[in-house]
Amino acid sequence: MALASFQQHRSRLLGLAYRMLGSRADAEDILQEAWLRWSAAQHTQTDAPVDNAQAYLTTIVTRLSLDRLKAERVRRDAYIGPWLPDPVSDVGSMDLEAATELADDLSYALLLTLERLSAPERAAFLLHDVFDLPFSEVAAVLERNEASVRQLASRARKAVRAEQPDRSAPEAEHRRLLGAFMRAAAEGDSDTLTSLLREDAVFTADSGGYRLAARRPIAGAEKIVRLFLGVANKFRPQAQVSAEWLTTNGAPALLLRHDGEPEQLLSVSVRDGRIAAIYLLNHPQKLRALCERL
Repeated sequence: MALASFQQHRSRLLGLAYRMLGSRADAEDILQEAWLRWSAAQHTQTDAPVDNAQAYLTTIVTRLSLDRLKAERVRRDAYIGPWLPDPVSDVGSMDLEAATELADDLSYALLLTLERLSAPERAAFLLHDVFDLPFSEVAAVLERNEASVRQLASRARKAVRAEQPDRSAPEAEHRRLLGAFMRAAAEGDSDTLTSLLREDAVFTADSGGYRLAARRPIAGAEKIVRLFLGVANKFRPQAQVSAEWLTTNGAPALLLRHDGEPEQLLSVSVRDGRIAAIYLLNHPQKLRALCERL
């Protein structure tokens, strides 16, 4: 009975933990700990019966995620270069069963905006605006008064709205723009590269220090074009390099393999018909974990 009840809510809980942490592995760890606590609560005679499994489990996962964020902050501060969330290809495993506007949004644009929020802001926003919990329940989960969590969610909402790309851009548009950008980079076509980018576009690369990559985000179309032209030979067709289209975090992504091993994953966010952000992941551990799930 305990396992069946937990499994019923698993995808929703995994979606919450992943959005809180940006790490698939950490989210799975949180769910394992949540299961242990849930199972113990179901079998401990001294505990009162749990009437609302979803509320109980949501509280556990949120608080465990907040604790993990506190512990992770030190490690994140020591992280070499920019950090990107773990890419996920099986977004269906994180179905929230909610009808909110952002319920199906696992984009890097949203996750990176959440990363810039305080942990309480992130939790309040996710629980109310994404998971559709009333503020009274959010307040109980976060152990704050209702006015406080309303303020937290409001600040987070403003940040998310300011940073969000065009969610109406179809998948085909992401694919067309990314494909055209990579072809232009390989051909050394600076004019086409410039035309595909917004002037305020940002390039972010996450290698975790394991591979050569820009150590900070690069802002501005001119700088991004100069960077890609400077390393264009890495993107020119070579016999040992293969390219494969994937869908990660709900958007098209291009996986480059070298001698069969995953080397880079590229994706973009789109605004007003042009590329607003380019994300390059060449962190070997994150790429390996992604490919194991393909």
